[in-house]
Amino acid sequence: MSFLTNISSDDREDHELVSAFRTSSDLKVLAILYQRYLDILYGVCLKYLDDAESAKDAVMDIFEELAQKLPRHEVAYFRGWVYTLAKNHCLMKLRSSKRIPTASFDTEHMQTAEDLHLTEKMEKEDQLGRLSKCIETLTDDQRTVVELFYLKNLCYKEIENLTGLQWNRVRSHIQNGRRNLKICIEQQQKATA
Repeated sequence: MSFLTNISSDDREDHELVSAFRTSSDLKVLAILYQRYLDILYGVCLKYLDDAESAKDAVMDIFEELAQKLPRHEVAYFRGWVYTLAKNHCLMKLRSSKRIPTASFDTEHMQTAEDLHLTEKMEKEDQLGRLSKCIETLTDDQRTVVELFYLKNLCYKEIENLTGLQWNRVRSHIQNGRRNLKICIEQQQKATA
């Protein structure tokens, strides 16, 4: 996967090129470094996005992201750093695509809106009731952290400052709380089925 051509090769080590780019902001220096890892970037993007064209677009976006982020970060091991950057870029792209509804529908084949909305409302109320009961089954720390993260939209650091829990404990409580909620809701659904 090489859609960048005519970039001269350079014998300098990665860390030397990173340093040269940080001091000069010369995109040609960045392009040399970028081309070294182009195949890895494409592979990571293809793995996460599962579409060749989307992966190519993401790889090109990553070049722009590199130009912005590399001067602001101390990078000791470029290969690992750029791999993580690519992975996070793809994950953010996947997250944002889930927020945007892409399915279209034909309104002529829909039932009346009142019937549909009433059914949806009842289902949501049922789901919220189950969720509320399951939240009560969590430990105090899990309940507090889950509510702050999901309901108040606070980040880990804000929760850490607010609760006094260490960052890794906050993360652990969120993960365990989410898992426990999932198990509880599944058990409730089986019980009512």
